[in-house]
Amino acid sequence: MAQKPSIPKGTRDFSPSEVAKRNFIMQTIREQFEKFGFQPIETPSFENSETLMGKYGDEGDRLIFKILNSGDFLKKANQEAFDQKDSLKITSSISEKALRYDLTVPFARYVVQHRNELEFPFKRYQIQPVWRADRPQKGRFREFFQCDADVVGSDSLWQEVEFVQLYDAVFSSLGLKGVTIKMNNRKVLSGFAEVIGESDKLIDFTVALDKLDKIGEDGVKKEMQEKGISSEAIEKIQRVFDLHGSFSEKIEVLKDILATSEIGKKGIEELEFINNALAELGLYEANLDLDVTLARGLNYYTGAIFEVSAPKGVAMGSIGGGGRYDDLTGIFGMSGVSGVGISFGLDRIYLVLEELDLFPETVAGNVRVLFINFGNKESLYCLKAIKALRAAGIAAELYPEEAKMKKQMNHANKREIPFVVLAGTKEIEDGQFTLKDMKSGEQSTVNLQELKEKIGS
Repeated sequence: MAQKPSIPKGTRDFSPSEVAKRNFIMQTIREQFEKFGFQPIETPSFENSETLMGKYGDEGDRLIFKILNSGDFLKKANQEAFDQKDSLKITSSISEKALRYDLTVPFARYVVQHRNELEFPFKRYQIQPVWRADRPQKGRFREFFQCDADVVGSDSLWQEVEFVQLYDAVFSSLGLKGVTIKMNNRKVLSGFAEVIGESDKLIDFTVALDKLDKIGEDGVKKEMQEKGISSEAIEKIQRVFDLHGSFSEKIEVLKDILATSEIGKKGIEELEFINNALAELGLYEANLDLDVTLARGLNYYTGAIFEVSAPKGVAMGSIGGGGRYDDLTGIFGMSGVSGVGISFGLDRIYLVLEELDLFPETVAGNVRVLFINFGNKESLYCLKAIKALRAAGIAAELYPEEAKMKKQMNHANKREIPFVVLAGTKEIEDGQFTLKDMKSGEQSTVNLQELKEKIGS
């Protein structure tokens, strides 16, 4: 007995309707990317291992899918590592390539490799799949698409302003109201660590602070203390735990907390500039919030940090994120190139739109009309009309076989095709068609032009 086929955990098959919905999201994002002046690029699905390894920290390296060398790869394996069953050492001798973990590092590689061909500032967008050997769960998969936009070669804060507008424009176009664009600044976090006299524990401090909404104030303080941060140091920023109010109100509190930190004050200036500009420009639907606990991507973000959360009531992690990096291309020997970028979480956005029933009915991209097959003569007559309908941008098809009427009608119902056309001997003689509305059951006799108008409306 043949084994039942399956797919790897963390991957998915997509039905026609699911593909149509995903394409709707990607097309909406793509349209806004291009309106904002971003240009598309694509990079290979796999890179040289040396391009990816060491760029995401130890945890990231463990989640990278390695590709075995072709041929008899064991012949070139590190024999000592093989004998010791040391998987980490042996990997480099049997695998020279790996599936990309994200789009950011391949983009940095692209910029360095093509620097002489690019006009800076360079604005690129990229919509492609990535792979991570992560533990699958709701909203987290091993194969998923990222939708990224980045600007490299500009230090201007107007780029951050535009990225907030871009987030707002995309989610407004998707009909997703009430999303919150959270902002922070790496310099503010550095300022906190400086004020409490623990600059050397910046990562420990911020990693704990980032968990405030998950483990609460007491939990955060306990974790900080376990990392060697004293109670006296934590007390100096107590007001951070009680921070509330509008973006501007939070800014005023931060000015007081970080009064003695030059780097902290610089971060506040940047946040204030962005907030003031957006207050003048206005946002369509999104809310802008200053979240000083936000600490994503500290390995490479140097300025603004973004994270987008779904509307209240939807149990979902972030649906977007990004930030400013001053030297991402430096990992490939091209230093001094500042950039800022954001990403949209396609799969999570899909789940949110599905949960809130926000996909338009027309998004399925279904065939509008099915022509019933009564035989070869009738089929040829129908195909002439189908050709004209398709030329007018109307999706139409002929049932391929001369099957029983009931079977053909059931086929239209199961595929949720809204109209059916019947054309027998009489219709051919009169140059007409019998059009049936599958929802109302109404039938009417129409010519080709009327058929176009009724189906296309």
